[in-house]
Amino acid sequence: GLRSRSTRMSTLSEVHITPKEDGMEVDLPVRANSRKQFLVPTGPPRNSCPAVAEIPFTMVSEEVEEQVHSMRGSSSANPVNSVRRKSCIVKEMEKMKNKREEKRAQISEMRTKRAQEYDNSFPNWEFARMIKEFRATLDCHPLTMTDPIEEHRICVCVRKRPLNKQELAKKEIDVISVPSKCLLFVHEPKLKVDLTKYLENQAFCFDFAFDETASNEVIYRFTARPLVHTIFQGGKATCFAYGQTGSGKTHTMGGGLSGKAQNASKGIYAMASQDVFLMKNQPRYRNLGLEVYVTFFEIYNGKLFDLLNKKAKLRVLEDGKQQVQVLGLQEHLVNCADDVIKMIDIGSACRTSGQTFANSNSSRSHACFQILLKAKGRVHGKFSLVDLAGNERGADTSSADRQTRMEGAEINKSLLALKECIRALGQNKAHTPFRESKLTQVLRDSFIGENSRTCMIAMISPGISSCEYTLNTLRYADRVKELSPHSGPSGEQPIQMETEETEANSQESLITSNLSKEEEELSSQMSSFNEAMTQIRELEERAIEELKEIVQQVPSWLELSEMTEQPDYDLETFVNKTESALAQQAKHFSALQDDIKALRLAMQMEEQASKQISSKKRPQ
Repeated sequence: GLRSRSTRMSTLSEVHITPKEDGMEVDLPVRANSRKQFLVPTGPPRNSCPAVAEIPFTMVSEEVEEQVHSMRGSSSANPVNSVRRKSCIVKEMEKMKNKREEKRAQISEMRTKRAQEYDNSFPNWEFARMIKEFRATLDCHPLTMTDPIEEHRICVCVRKRPLNKQELAKKEIDVISVPSKCLLFVHEPKLKVDLTKYLENQAFCFDFAFDETASNEVIYRFTARPLVHTIFQGGKATCFAYGQTGSGKTHTMGGGLSGKAQNASKGIYAMASQDVFLMKNQPRYRNLGLEVYVTFFEIYNGKLFDLLNKKAKLRVLEDGKQQVQVLGLQEHLVNCADDVIKMIDIGSACRTSGQTFANSNSSRSHACFQILLKAKGRVHGKFSLVDLAGNERGADTSSADRQTRMEGAEINKSLLALKECIRALGQNKAHTPFRESKLTQVLRDSFIGENSRTCMIAMISPGISSCEYTLNTLRYADRVKELSPHSGPSGEQPIQMETEETEANSQESLITSNLSKEEEELSSQMSSFNEAMTQIRELEERAIEELKEIVQQVPSWLELSEMTEQPDYDLETFVNKTESALAQQAKHFSALQDDIKALRLAMQMEEQASKQISSKKRPQ
C-alpha cells in the first residue's frame, strides 16, 4: 500500500513519516486546498521491504502545499508549459491583425498630414491633391502664338475654358490638364467598392489643344483663319463649335459679353469677316470683282428661321440638279467689317434659347453664319461658321417636358449626322449621309468636292461636376478624327494611371457587368424613344402641309360667298364650284384627320418610352 501511494506522490520532493503507537498518520496532498488522512496499521515488517518499518516518516502538509502552489505559478507564467497551447493559425491571425492596425494608423497619420497641407474645407480636396501630384510629373509645353500653323482638311481641336463664378462658388476643382499643344488629360474621379478614392487619367490627342489661358485670337489663328484662304480659292469651308451647354461656344464664335451686351468684335464671326475684307483688297484677288454677302439663320427642332428677317420660317428643298435650296433666305450685301458686326448683333438677339440641365440660358438651336463671295452673281466661295446647340445626354432630357425632349432628340440626331458627314469627308467616302438631318442637308455643299475643308472646335468645361459631359464631348470629337494617343507628338504611350490603389477587384468587375446590362436596356429604350421622336417629326410636317392646303382653299370659299351676294349670280355655277371645293376639302380634311390620329399615337409612344428611361435612371 505504501509503495503504491508513494508512486502517486512521486512529484513531491520530500516525504516525512512519523510512527505512532497505534498506527501511522500519512498526509497526502490530493488537491491544492485539501488534504486527506490515512491510518496505516503497524505490524511485522515484510521481507520484501525491511527498511520501511525502521524509517519514521510523516508528511508536512504546509510544505507540500507551498511546493504545489509554486509549481502551478511557474506553469501559468510560462505559456509554453501550459496544457492548452495556442495553434499556429491563431498566432498568424494575431500577427495579421497587428500589422493591419499598424497600417491603418500609418494611413490615418498620413491623411492627417495631407489634410494639413491642403484646404480640407473643399469637398474634393483629396482628388485635388492627387491631380496636383500627377501634374507635377508632366512636362508642359503649351501652345503659343509662335507655333507653326498646320493645315488639315479635317482639323479637330479642343478648348478648355476656365472655371466660372458658379463653379468657384461651389469650390469645384479643375479636372483637365493640357500639357502640350495636342495632348489633353481628363482626371476622372473614381471610387472603389471599399470607397477608396482614386483617379483614372484618360488621355486624348487632337490637332490642337488650347488651355484656359488661350484667347479668342489664339483660337482663331489656328482654326478658322486658314479656312479663309480656301474660300478665295473657290472652295467651301466650315467651322463648328461643339460642346456641352455652358462650355463657351457662343463666347468663342459670337464674342464675349461686355456687361449684358455681347461684344461681337471679339468673336470668330467678326475676325473671319475682317480677314475676308483684307484679302479681298489684295492685288491677286482685287481683279476678281468679288462681293461679300452674309446670311444668318438658325435650325430649331428641324425647322429653319431667318435671323436677319424677323425670324421668318424657311423651307429647304432640292432642285432638279440635287442642289439644296433654302427658300426665303435673305442675303445681305456688306461693304466692311462694321456692317458684319451689326448683322451679327441683330441675329444673335433673335436666337432661340432656353433653360437646360447645365445652363439657365442655353442656346437650343444651331446658329449658322455664312460669308458668301460672289462674282457676277455666282457663288465663288462660301464660309459657314456654325455655333452648335449644346449637347446633352438623352437620359437627362427624357425626364423633362415634351418640348425639351423633342429639342434634345433633334439636337442629338443632327450632331450624330454631322459626325458621320465629317468622317465621310475625311475618309473620301463615296456616300455622304447628309439627308439625316436639316443641319447636314443645308450644309451639303460643304461636305462634297475636293476643295472642301472643315474645322471642329470641341468646347469643354473643367469642373468636376461636368466630368461626364466633358468625356462625352471629347469622345465625340475623337470619333470625328480618330487620332490615337499612341501617335502623339513624342510617341508617348497613353498614361492610364490609378492613384492610391491599382489592384483590380472581382466585385468591381461584377458591378461593371451588371451596369453594362443596364446600359444595354437603356440603349434599347433610347432607340424606341428616338424612333418615336422621328415619327412625331414626320407626322407633324405632314399635318402642317395638309393644314396649309386647307388654308389655301379659303379664298375660293370667300369668292363663293361673295358670289351669293350678287342679285343675279348663276346658281348652276355656284353649285358646281361648291361641289368641287367640298370634294377637295374633304380629301385634305380626311388626310389631316389621319395624320393627327397617327401623331397622337406617336406622342403616346414617346411618353411611354421617356417614362421607362426615367424609371431606369432613377435607381442609379
